[in-house]
Amino acid sequence: MTVTSVDKDLDNLTLTVIADFTAPVEKVWQLWADPRQLERWWGPPAYPATVEAHDLTPGGEVRYFMTSPEGEKFGGWWRIASVTPPTALEFTDGFSDQDGKPDPEMPTTAVRMTLNEREGGTRMELRSVFDSREQMDQLAEMGMVEGLRQSIGQMDDLLAA
Repeated sequence: MTVTSVDKDLDNLTLTVIADFTAPVEKVWQLWADPRQLERWWGPPAYPATVEAHDLTPGGEVRYFMTSPEGEKFGGWWRIASVTPPTALEFTDGFSDQDGKPDPEMPTTAVRMTLNEREGGTRMELRSVFDSREQMDQLAEMGMVEGLRQSIGQMDDLLAA
């Protein structure tokens, strides 16, 4: 599997996932930049994503939903803070209600994704910052850590294609 480490830092309220790929940075970047490729890995295998909007510019939004094996839909959104193709993306990640609008009852996280060349391939660091320990615990209980591990684990097959 591509995920080489997962670090939960309770003092700094961060979750950092490191993944290593044999593909070049530009090819890994395309898995984020192309909405059709993003929906092939963003979400655990049993919860495929459908990307409805994809604007990777500062102030832009990505809107998507994941579909459970039972057909239930779970919406999400990103608000893009900064983009430095092909090496960095920063965004706020949140949940949507049934109408696709941001759900104010659910926590958001500040996410920074970086791609760096490493030994003939790419290292991806995905760091999520939480507002509180309660939010961090809530998202962990919802399966965020394992969900990210499974989602990122799908990237290798896409990069090999």
